[in-house]
Parts: sequence; structure tokens; C-alpha cells
Amino acid sequence: MKRILAIHTGGTISMSETDGVVSQGVENPLNIGSHMIDDVGVVEIYPIKKPSPHITVDDMKELRKFIQDKERDYDGFVITHGTDTLEETAYFLDIALDVRPPVVITGAMRSSNEIGSDGMYNYLSSIRVAAERESENRGVLVVFNDEIHTSHSVTKTHTSNIATFQSPNHGPVGFLTKEKVYYHHSVKPRMKFDEVDAEMKVGLIKAHVGLDETFFDALIKAEYDGLIIEAMGQGNMPPGVMPALERVLEAGIVTVLVSRSFNGIVGGYYDYRGGGYELKSMGIIFSNGLNGQKARLKLLLALSNLERHLIKDVFEH
Repeated sequence: MKRILAIHTGGTISMSETDGVVSQGVENPLNIGSHMIDDVGVVEIYPIKKPSPHITVDDMKELRKFIQDKERDYDGFVITHGTDTLEETAYFLDIALDVRPPVVITGAMRSSNEIGSDGMYNYLSSIRVAAERESENRGVLVVFNDEIHTSHSVTKTHTSNIATFQSPNHGPVGFLTKEKVYYHHSVKPRMKFDEVDAEMKVGLIKAHVGLDETFFDALIKAEYDGLIIEAMGQGNMPPGVMPALERVLEAGIVTVLVSRSFNGIVGGYYDYRGGGYELKSMGIIFSNGLNGQKARLKLLLALSNLERHLIKDVFEH
């Protein structure tokens, strides 16, 4: 019999609705489902009980330690989590955790007593995926709505739809039927990071029309270690921020650029003031395949583990 450790952290999947308000109850409604899959034994623990906007990097570190400590005791791990920051916790674990058993993270868009609740189904689907040998060596997986996604590519695309988790650039790597778990893509191995300095200050700024120097100067004053910029299009910025960006780099703040568009890649193509060609020439690191919130976690871990001159290669290759 396969042994799965289910780690419950809170979120909508563990909540119920009363008078139009969704809140955490005393009992987790998933408790009744852990014995519904044949040939799989599930042990459940509740180390964290938070809505996902309350999750911190320290909580992510705690989850990593639970899994590392229990790696030899279980054949797979399932984490239930609120959906607002689920992709961040999943990606953090993907690049900070190196274990053999599958690790799967899931949640719900509808609370347990709402019509069409998806929590129990996603939970049982995740147990099936975690118990599947083919799930090994694929990194941390996100299971929702019969689809299996990589932590690297998946993102929440809708505020309330149960099919919210999508991988815009790549699509899911697998899916479930009533009888079987299928994979149709392999997963590229990811670099793993050991140290996590949660005190590192890494900011995230989204470019917009009229963006000025105020936010950048505030980061310098607060002595930030790193900065992620969600730039426009293929990697361009308003010209008015260029002097401030130069000051950011002079202050030693490692700066990484991604696109605010969720499809496509960034590159130093446009040769005008604030264009990608100028930004890249200044020494700003261009990153592809990650959204801003995931790039922020990757930069935090890179700063925690690497000399600063090595960070560019981590993002560009």
C-alpha cells in the first residue's frame, strides 16, 4: 500500500460558507475523504492554518522541512493550500526542495458546502497523482480540475472559476481520468537552492503608463537587495524612470526584468530610451518563463545562495 502524507495549510479548500461569507471552521471538511482511494494510506497533519494571503516565506520553509524530514517515510506528499498564493508556495518548493517522492499541491475555488464544490475532488485527484510512480522527478506539481501542471509554468488566471490554474506558455503536463494518471510532457530539471534568507529584501514593481522614480528611490532608501520589474511587452520601460533605474543599479540592487504579459518572452530588441536594448546594456537581467511573483522568490533564493555575479546565469539559462 502506498503511503501519502497530506499536509493541510488552510485556504478555501478547508473552509465553509455561512451567510455569504467564507471562513475557517473547527473541522477540516477533507477529513472524510482521505480513505476513499483503494491501496493508498493517507496520514494527515495540520502544521499551518492560514488563508493563503497570510502565508510567509518562513511558512514555506516549514513546509520544506516537514517534507525533508519525512521523505523516507512516505511514497508521496500532498499539500492543500489557499489559491491566492498557491503558485508561489509551489514554485518555492520546486526550487528549494530536492526529494524523490512526488510532491503535489492543490486547493479549491469553492468552499466545502457551496454547490459545485471542487475541494474534495481536487484533493483525491492529488492523492492519486502523488501515489503514481510516473509523478517522480517532475518537480512540485499542481493538480486542479483534472489537470497536472508544473509549478514553474502554472498561474492563477481567474478570480473564481474552478479552471483558474493554467500554464499559458506550455499547457498542462498531464491529466487524470477515472482510471489513470497520464503524462504527455517531460519536465526540465530545475536548479535547487539550499539556503533561504527570509530577511532578504526583494521588491516587485509593475510598469505602467506614468510610472515615475518614486518607488525606485524608496527601494534604494530602504536598502533592498533585489528588484523584479514587470516591464511592458517584450521588456520596455517608460523613459522617466531611467535615471532612477541607474541609481538602483549603482546601489547594488540586483535587478531582474520579466514581462507583465503572461505569454511570450522578453528581449533587448527595442533601441529607444527605456527600450529593452538599453535596459539590457545597463546590466539588468532578463528572465523568461516566470511571472513577477515567482521571479521574486527565485531572486530571493539566488541572493541567499550565490555570489551576485553568478545570478545572471541562473535567470538567463
